[in-house]
Amino acid sequence: MVDVGEKPETSRRATATGRIVMRPETLAQIAAGSAAKGDVLGVARIAAIQAAKRTADLIPLCHPLALTRVAVDFVIDRQADAVECTSSAECSGRTGVEMEALCATSVGLLTIYDMCKAMDRGMRIEGIRLLEKSGGKSGHWTAT
Repeated sequence: MVDVGEKPETSRRATATGRIVMRPETLAQIAAGSAAKGDVLGVARIAAIQAAKRTADLIPLCHPLALTRVAVDFVIDRQADAVECTSSAECSGRTGVEMEALCATSVGLLTIYDMCKAMDRGMRIEGIRLLEKSGGKSGHWTAT
């Protein structure tokens, strides 16, 4: 684990995104809230938030952080037959929250897959990536 003890605490923020592509029928059930397992996006939001909070338990050598905010948003893209997940994490600390945002997005999308796999095993998770990070010595970074 990297020693961050001498680094100053700064406000940290990171945003990550990704999406899951599926059959139109599957997307319609998610949008209507009629999937057999219930409110897919509601459960996926809670799972994503929990994942952000537990990132240090999942990723070896990742520092545990006292998160001050986690936000998870889902957008239904009917043209692409996809659900996009965007997660943001914030804290005041000595190391960044990129892994927390990425973990939240990943688990949110995995939860959608789990809740809908009985009707669509061909769903595809893609494009998980960091969009933006700020804070710390490296300052502000935005994906191009």
